[in-house]
Amino acid sequence: MKIIDTHTHIYLQEFDSDRTQVIQHAIQSGIIAILLPNVDISTVQPLFQLCDMFPEFAFPMIGLHPTSVDSSYASQLKQIEKMLSRRTYCGIGEIGIDLFWSQQYLKAQKEVFEEQLRWSINMQLPVSIHTRNAYDEVFDCIHKVGEKSLRGVFHCFSGTADDMEEIIRLSNFKVGIDGNITYKKTPLIEILQQTPLELLLLETDAPYLAPVPYRGKRNEPSYLLATAQKLAEIYKISLAEMADRTLKNTMELFSFLQKNE
Repeated sequence: MKIIDTHTHIYLQEFDSDRTQVIQHAIQSGIIAILLPNVDISTVQPLFQLCDMFPEFAFPMIGLHPTSVDSSYASQLKQIEKMLSRRTYCGIGEIGIDLFWSQQYLKAQKEVFEEQLRWSINMQLPVSIHTRNAYDEVFDCIHKVGEKSLRGVFHCFSGTADDMEEIIRLSNFKVGIDGNITYKKTPLIEILQQTPLELLLLETDAPYLAPVPYRGKRNEPSYLLATAQKLAEIYKISLAEMADRTLKNTMELFSFLQKNE
């Protein structure tokens, strides 16, 4: 059984004491690769260092996270942009719009998001989109920049059934499913029952969103099996088939992985 964690942040300081052991545990659990979205300029070097340590296992994305967009956003974005030529990336991310905490920088978030969408088009890379309380705004930006030229994943999908229908209409996007699918009273189960399996990718968002039975603990890639098992139950298929189907979906979006097989 082979599984790819398509969204994890194990380069963060929460893993400084045991990062190598976490990766070894992941490999023993059947994780064959991890994809690593960036957060902001402060996380670039830790991200690069991890990928250099495990070049056949850890693959970087580059981008500026929407919650890092503040009054210095123009300077940060320019610094991130300079990184585009530094190395090969598997995607542009983590980018998007987040209005959960504040709408103060909505205009700036839109500007930063749209600029990074254009990077993805120019570099022919998929995007990893973070959206929280902002699906309409994200859809507007995608349509403005050009949905036919874009492809990517809506990381940690938390929208409505209508939002899922819009993602399906976009046709070039998939949805990332995280540990919150295992939580009680989640509305996601009902939405997924109407969602084609071909759209789904597996994510941890480690160190966040640990699935049951690890909820409340630091998340890590090996815990992805619990999320995959829950999805298998929802779709009424075996864990092995869920692993195979989501691996195929991941390969379709992140085509570079086919070259590393």
